[in-house]
Amino acid sequence: MTTSDPKADLHFYLQSARDALLWKLGGLSEYDVRRPMTPTGTNLLGMVKHVAGVELGYLGDTFGRPSGEPLPWLEDGAEANADMWATADESRAFIVELYHRAWAHADATIDALPLETIGTVPWWPTGRDKVTLHHAVVRVIADTHRHAGHADIIRELMDGAVGMNKNNDSMPPGDSAWWESHRTRLERVAQEADRDA
Repeated sequence: MTTSDPKADLHFYLQSARDALLWKLGGLSEYDVRRPMTPTGTNLLGMVKHVAGVELGYLGDTFGRPSGEPLPWLEDGAEANADMWATADESRAFIVELYHRAWAHADATIDALPLETIGTVPWWPTGRDKVTLHHAVVRVIADTHRHAGHADIIRELMDGAVGMNKNNDSMPPGDSAWWESHRTRLERVAQEADRDA
């Protein structure tokens, strides 16, 4: 059995989620990266903006390591849900660069502190606001992977692109005709199951 470095393991899964989420923006127009694809307005660039704030909060402020990044969409009095979409003035480059700076800041926190370090989450209720760095990193990994999954579905709905990255779509082989046949079969099975219920 090989031994592993817990911080390296956590960082690997955090970085894979980050990379998967950013890959979903590749090759899309400004409209498509901002396009609301669900009734609640879920969009690709907004998810990147959101996770940048999540990293800066949980892996910065929580451990007394503020980044100094201005995040007006998270301040008191900001519009509800303002972290989940990018304004026309917030360019894709601005959001992506912010996310890269959030990575660097979060990674520096992970490198600098033991995983057992206790932090205080400013937006959690007093008395239930303590968290270890280990817990905070796992929470950020889970949140980022969750949004990468959302992004995967949104991107597939836009142009059919799926997977973790350009070289790993994690899909069984099949051309468009095979996938259409597969989808038709699943629709038929769903209808049959509904009739038999």
